[in-house]
Amino acid sequence: MPYEPPEPRCWHYLLPGGWSVRAGKTDEDNDLLTFRASAGSDWWFHVKGVSGSHVVLRSCRGMEPDRGTLEGAAAIAAWHSKARNAGVVAVTCTRVRHVGKPRDASPGQVRCQAERVLKVRPGLPEDASSGDGDGGPGGGP
Repeated sequence: MPYEPPEPRCWHYLLPGGWSVRAGKTDEDNDLLTFRASAGSDWWFHVKGVSGSHVVLRSCRGMEPDRGTLEGAAAIAAWHSKARNAGVVAVTCTRVRHVGKPRDASPGQVRCQAERVLKVRPGLPEDASSGDGDGGPGGGP
């Protein structure tokens, strides 16, 4: 029987329009989410220069997310980071295919290319729902 890596433990959210967002709970979950459980065409988010969850916005076949959807996922990334209580936070955004793991890097450490930076306030969108009830206020990175 072939080896199957464990599923990452994640917070799950649905954004308006049916977009699915997942945020890793630990460094190991971040690696599994980014490199095993995501497609190259999915969108990847992480707060610049601060530790926090890797956040992945699942791509929908034949559809591109609008700026509001990207900003909603970026706000989730900011919420699940050490910058949660900051005002406006810079969040890196790129396709998963542009995220790589440097040789000998610790779990959760990555490098990315072709990034965009979105400036957002940390938070969970009002009309988003968490799949496990653990991502709301008080649920931490």
